[in-house]
Amino acid sequence: MTDPQPPHLTTLRTEVTERIGTISLHRPQQRNALNEALLAELSAVLDAWEADAAVQGIIITGSGPKAFAAGADISEVAAWNVADGLAATLQRLFDRIQDFPKPTLAALNGVAMGGGLELAMSCDIRIATTDAQMGLPEVGLGVLPSAGGTQRLSRLVGTGRALEMILTGRALSAEQAERYGLVTSVVAAEDLLGTAAEIMSTILAKGPLAIRLAKMVIGPGHDTDQRTGLLLEQLAQTLLFTTDDKAEGTAAFLEKRAPDFEGR
Repeated sequence: MTDPQPPHLTTLRTEVTERIGTISLHRPQQRNALNEALLAELSAVLDAWEADAAVQGIIITGSGPKAFAAGADISEVAAWNVADGLAATLQRLFDRIQDFPKPTLAALNGVAMGGGLELAMSCDIRIATTDAQMGLPEVGLGVLPSAGGTQRLSRLVGTGRALEMILTGRALSAEQAERYGLVTSVVAAEDLLGTAAEIMSTILAKGPLAIRLAKMVIGPGHDTDQRTGLLLEQLAQTLLFTTDDKAEGTAAFLEKRAPDFEGR
């Protein structure tokens, strides 16, 4: 385990274990609500870990047993104006997480509302505890879920369910979220981080170039027509056919041994 808590972080806790970097949102008295300081620190950690070869995958979770993140800090939202809307700080940061070159997983340890759910939806994979609740209640404040919520939710659960959730502001239970496809699995609270690490370790045992290109193809491919998506798939596969990882992966399979990928 390395870098358990860099001294400059006040709203996050971090650690790196076996190539997995874990970020814990740490404002427990505010149910890990997302304020400007937390967003700035999250961006800084992403900067550092994107460049750090020791970190190959990222898990994001919340400190404490009750909340992943209750949403944006309403005391700050109350002061936002047109300029803040155009700046779209949360949306830009969550876009970056969606496009992050390394795999990401959100481990929801309780309430994930508003910006908290939008943060989770920007990750590649989401798992949740049995008592987790998820929703986008922003219309109750006279605003929209504008950190990607209107777009990512409909792509994950379908337009009808997204409209119902956003227009009513109602929260889903973990069981409902799994049924809708919003999370991929629901586990007991004591198993959450272990399950998250197991999933990430399974991913990191695969070819890193293949994982990165799969991320690059699946998202844009979903947003375009099928023929264009298939072309993206074809070009990504053609590139992978030229790599040392492809040669190593196929050789390891034929030789009945574990592959030793180097990301080349």
